[in-house]
Amino acid sequence: MRFALPLIALGLLSACGGGDSGTGTNGSAAAPVANVAAPAGQKWTDMVAVTPEGGYRIGNPDAAVKLVEYGSRTCPTCGAFAREGNEPLINNYVSTGKVSFEFRDFAVHGAPDLAAAVLGRCNGTATFFPLLEAMYQDQAATLERMQAIPQAEQARLQSIPPLQAVTGWADAAGFVDFVKQRGVPEAKARQCLADQNLLQQVVKITEEGGATVTGTPTFLINGEKVENAVTWPQIEAALKGAGA
Repeated sequence: MRFALPLIALGLLSACGGGDSGTGTNGSAAAPVANVAAPAGQKWTDMVAVTPEGGYRIGNPDAAVKLVEYGSRTCPTCGAFAREGNEPLINNYVSTGKVSFEFRDFAVHGAPDLAAAVLGRCNGTATFFPLLEAMYQDQAATLERMQAIPQAEQARLQSIPPLQAVTGWADAAGFVDFVKQRGVPEAKARQCLADQNLLQQVVKITEEGGATVTGTPTFLINGEKVENAVTWPQIEAALKGAGA
């Protein structure tokens, strides 16, 4: 397999950040949407599925308001959104059946993002969102480890074949140890890192999202890009404007 993605240096971490401090709303407000009851004995927040686009969706698959995030697990702006917004998003909106949330890994930083994304997918739907949340909670420590990697080693990782680079970054950034402590055995983690199908899933999302994504995070509501919105208050305002 040949990767089309560049292996981007850590100095370009500023590539994340999808907009300015605008209101994050698009047009006039929609009519309010009613709560939707989950099937008997189930909760919308327990329903996670892989979408045809390759993202992972939590919540009512037929929700009237569909929120999609293109995010990078090494992007500080994405991390700030997750730490502030994930809990109220899930508890106050997804749980009602009115909103579904889909996360699409966008490898804005090349091999480091690919490594984190693949390991986040390693256990499938059961642990995707808990691992995503945990990675964002631990993001500051992860970025410190990455910045501490000597320049010579960073250069070496960018000079070797992409498949090897993904595994190299997974070790250097501590991702393998991180997921091992959260239920992904090391042998399985390394098997996932070598799985070209898993890698290609993230590459495909990144390539196909390139026409829409100007920075991470980028959000869509019902297929429409939410302009100038990277914070939870901005996205919450946009969700309310869509009727949630």
